[in-house]
Amino acid sequence: MSLRFNSDGTFRVLQMADIQDGPDVREDTIRLIEAAIRKAHPDLIVLTGDQIRGYDPAYIDTFLRRRGEQPGTHVRAVTEIEAKIRGIKRHPIAKTLTKSQPSDERWMIDGIGTDSPKLVKSAGRNGSASKLESWAEAINRVTAASLLDETRQKVRDTFAAFLGPALESRIPFAATYGNHDFQCGILADEQDDLYREFAGCMNPVAGSSPLALEPGTFALPIEASDGSGRITMSVMMVNSGDYADTADAGDGNGRQSVTEYAKYAANSRGWDLADSDGYGTPSPEAVEWLKDVQRELGRRNGDGQAVPAIAFQHIPPQEFYDCLREVPAYTPNAVEGAREFAGHCYVLDRDVCRPGSRLGEAIGCADVNVGEVDALRESGGYFALFCGHDHKNSFVGHVHDIDLGYAPTCGFECYGPKSRFRGIRLFEFREDNPMAYVTRMLTWGDLVGRYSSNELRVFFEDHCVTDLIGVRNELRRPQVSATLLGAGAVTCGAIGYAVRGLLRKSQ
Repeated sequence: MSLRFNSDGTFRVLQMADIQDGPDVREDTIRLIEAAIRKAHPDLIVLTGDQIRGYDPAYIDTFLRRRGEQPGTHVRAVTEIEAKIRGIKRHPIAKTLTKSQPSDERWMIDGIGTDSPKLVKSAGRNGSASKLESWAEAINRVTAASLLDETRQKVRDTFAAFLGPALESRIPFAATYGNHDFQCGILADEQDDLYREFAGCMNPVAGSSPLALEPGTFALPIEASDGSGRITMSVMMVNSGDYADTADAGDGNGRQSVTEYAKYAANSRGWDLADSDGYGTPSPEAVEWLKDVQRELGRRNGDGQAVPAIAFQHIPPQEFYDCLREVPAYTPNAVEGAREFAGHCYVLDRDVCRPGSRLGEAIGCADVNVGEVDALRESGGYFALFCGHDHKNSFVGHVHDIDLGYAPTCGFECYGPKSRFRGIRLFEFREDNPMAYVTRMLTWGDLVGRYSSNELRVFFEDHCVTDLIGVRNELRRPQVSATLLGAGAVTCGAIGYAVRGLLRKSQ
């Protein structure tokens, strides 16, 4: 399937960020997607990561807090609490498979992922055949592989739900990955296979051509409307990793170093609401590919020239902070930076940001800068990089000769802004000058109405905090501070009234 500009010289793209839901996708999310498609008549939909709420209780038996773990071993406390509230129980065998055994008698599953996994016992002086048989009987009933099969079906069901409007409208789509997708226990390569089960999926098989580097990192050329096959522009999807890595270990794609993993393992069952390990980055191969793929597109056009291109990924690079202006801590609506930028407060720099831009939370970038934006600039052709990840942000700024922008969450099962600000970003490109694109938000408030079907939940998601930085950011919101001051005044008045009454009685 090839993408082509329309006969009127336009090409429309919808960016959906952070759907972040479980198998039973919220009806409000589906309504928003349907309304955006009706409004925009898009030619392509790009999903920029965290489609899957990997920490949802539905995936509790196969949950991965970090890649490389045994599924279901380190379930977050908040997930367990939510599971109890929703009446979801872990499968008994899942608890058995993840339970630590005595050091002299360790049990493991050999051949996980095959049709006939077998239980093997390591050397141990106290091993018993009866125990082996009881474990074998349990494994025969439910195996780790079968638990993962159940999760695959749940992921497939999630995809079917939020892709439903696109499938009905026969709109092609492409997906990359965020820091929560893999946490369900199904990694990006398998999720890629699941996406390709649906008609209209543009995700190529990794390594199948120079345009397809890895799951979530690939190019989608858009050809001229005249049918000549000439590539007029390209959409680049980039896998921006998941969690932190350091220079002395790993592949740069979110894998943790030994040191970082040790810190995590010491509190592996923590709340982890703020993803305190820090975030990942595109792999070194992906950064280099961003340069190489432009040369490949130029070769295919026969002129060696870079083509106009826009990149989409999940986690923003550090340069997004250059769209902000540092201000005093007492500035209304200022947000405090995260991690490397903590201790500094920011507002949008209106000199570089487009009208309608919104900053609702700190930019959650990685602690290191891998030079991705520099690579985009040096390659030529790239005119914009858009991300998701930070659910309350929807600004577009122009710095370093490139546009850097966000789409906020379009989901209603995760934290985010007020209902009316949740939405999907529309892009319209013109064949004669793709770089002069137009973009705007298609929000719930504009398309559906002011309120969602569960405003109490949305209110909580808008105001929930996970650390002291979040508390301070909340206090800078004028409505919050005014409410707290009013409540404080009423409380002080009530206390004063009670004290005066007691004093009168004592006289």
